[in-house]
Amino acid sequence: MLYAIVLFVLAGLAEIGGGYLIWLWLREGKSVYWGIFGGIALALYGVIATFQSFPSFGRVYAAYGGIFIVLSVLWGWGIDKKTPDLYDWIGAGICLVGVSVMLLAPRH
Repeated sequence: MLYAIVLFVLAGLAEIGGGYLIWLWLREGKSVYWGIFGGIALALYGVIATFQSFPSFGRVYAAYGGIFIVLSVLWGWGIDKKTPDLYDWIGAGICLVGVSVMLLAPRH
């Protein structure tokens, strides 16, 4: 399970980081190189997710969505300096519960 969590976090950082670099390029006037590196990071996100051992693509990506939400809250807090409020944390917690149900539920 630790391997799966590490992959989810790496994929999330690649996706959020890549999107952020493209944001900086297009919205904040940074060099096109920021956008290129952002595109590379987004491509890496797609590759990293394929290393998950879960057999279902849809289930992996749905579970990853919950992890992405938590990472996005943390990114906003750490990078954008926007302190999450109680409702951000409650929503993120609900997402983690949902991810846990999806990935850990007994199946036949």
